[in-house]
Amino acid sequence: MSQFGSSLAPAVALNGVDDVVILGGGLAGLFCALKLAPRPVTIVSNAPIGGGTSSAWAQGGIAAAVAEGDCHAAHTKDTLTAGDGLCEEAIVEGMTQEAADRIHDLLGYGVPFDKDLAGKLALSREAAHSNSRVVRVRGDMAGEAIMKALVDAAHKTPSIRIIEGYIGCQLLTEGRYVTGITARRRGGTQRITIPAKAVVLASGGIGHLYSTTTNPGEANGHGLAMAARAGALVSDAEFVQFHPTALDVDVDPAPLASEAIRGDGALLVNGEGHRFMTGVHPDLELAPRDIVARAIHTEIAEGRGAFLDCREAIGANFPEHFSRVFAACQNAGIDPVNGLIPVAPAAHYHMGGVLTDACGRTSVDNLWAAGEVASTGAHGANRLASNSLLEAVVFASRIAEDIQALMPHHRVHHWAEIDDREDLASKRNTQERAVVSLVRSLMSRHVGVVRDADGLTRTLARLHNAEKLCKRDSIRNMVIAAKLITGSALLREESRGGHFRSDFPQKNDIAKRSFVKLSQIETLAEDAAASDIGQQALEKEDML
Repeated sequence: MSQFGSSLAPAVALNGVDDVVILGGGLAGLFCALKLAPRPVTIVSNAPIGGGTSSAWAQGGIAAAVAEGDCHAAHTKDTLTAGDGLCEEAIVEGMTQEAADRIHDLLGYGVPFDKDLAGKLALSREAAHSNSRVVRVRGDMAGEAIMKALVDAAHKTPSIRIIEGYIGCQLLTEGRYVTGITARRRGGTQRITIPAKAVVLASGGIGHLYSTTTNPGEANGHGLAMAARAGALVSDAEFVQFHPTALDVDVDPAPLASEAIRGDGALLVNGEGHRFMTGVHPDLELAPRDIVARAIHTEIAEGRGAFLDCREAIGANFPEHFSRVFAACQNAGIDPVNGLIPVAPAAHYHMGGVLTDACGRTSVDNLWAAGEVASTGAHGANRLASNSLLEAVVFASRIAEDIQALMPHHRVHHWAEIDDREDLASKRNTQERAVVSLVRSLMSRHVGVVRDADGLTRTLARLHNAEKLCKRDSIRNMVIAAKLITGSALLREESRGGHFRSDFPQKNDIAKRSFVKLSQIETLAEDAAASDIGQQALEKEDML
């Protein structure tokens, strides 16, 4: 149990409702639903189940200390080092200890992890890992293969009901209890209400709040905002990980050049052919992601550009070893076998999120969270490569166990009826499209790899103004999620992990996690809008 676990209240059973509703059809949501079987579960997914999720797009794999000579203590140490002082050590230890069991669970669901000739799991090494411990599938196909296996398993499980094409809007509450969710059909007028005894947020991350991201469009922070609006504590929202090596080819979302490419020896060079990680960090290209991202950001900002040079280390093996990246390069007219791959940092993973304890419980009764939407304390200020999928399955499993223990089920299938109705607004109007464009532009310009008080204050002021124009929950939730990240970044006056302030470039002596409620961020945004900087931003910059 983490240090804040005692403050999170236990869930309370509701009479007359026997649903567990999971918002999100990625790895955390599917794994939790399968672990809850045969209890009735309803999965509500923004995209077709298994598709349009960051889980399906994950290339690296799952980190687990399963090799001879490796151990969970070493995995824990590497995670704590990458987390830059903000990891919850007990959480990390528990996660790394359970890694092998969760890998076996996935094998049981049919995930075809790579194996060597002796039948043992084939392992690769990624940035900031002291050992080769990343379990993967055909080089860069882990996410897709894992999701395919779990989707197949879910479709074969009678206790799982799947509702696709609906984006979460609000959490229903009665007093201090969450009692269900509302969701809207994408591009349509239908809104549904599903009552629930327990709600599990597994809605993914926030990458699409940025104009340059490796995440699908569904990763827009709606689950984070829904929880915050219901009163949940949010932790470490300022910590956004920017993947250093997204393909710089003007595609949205940006194709990802997997960390495993650098793990296999590819070099980072600028347009002058200089290997610029030399002298930046002892681990060179395999330094922690925040350090590599800032180095690449600097090269691009100073006009030299940044490129992956795979010619010598991988060469002709590139199409076979990294088929997905090879295809993306081909589509952009790039030859990674004989030429350089242009790269740039892109919003990739959110270390912060809805605060949870070791069981995945949030600070709101009957609400759990798992995966990228949650802040468990496992990642700290900077996620260690390939720990995200591990965290998702570990906490999804714990949540299922916790719900079963707190809310005994009598193995009778019962799904609560869905209340569906026509709503007024059906499509984004011109004004709302402009709000989305503004959010993504502001976040990339001022809440990206490098931040300062001026830019953060301007962004908060403009987000505060833009929220007044939002008629639909789906758009308002994007603005609220952006405000939570921006406000938290303004409050943290230091540089640590994925959060770098040019006006506060040093770390504070004491590492502290951040904990905020939406009401605090709203007050901060009002103050920003009323400040001289905020007023200048509202008066001089392009308005909606």
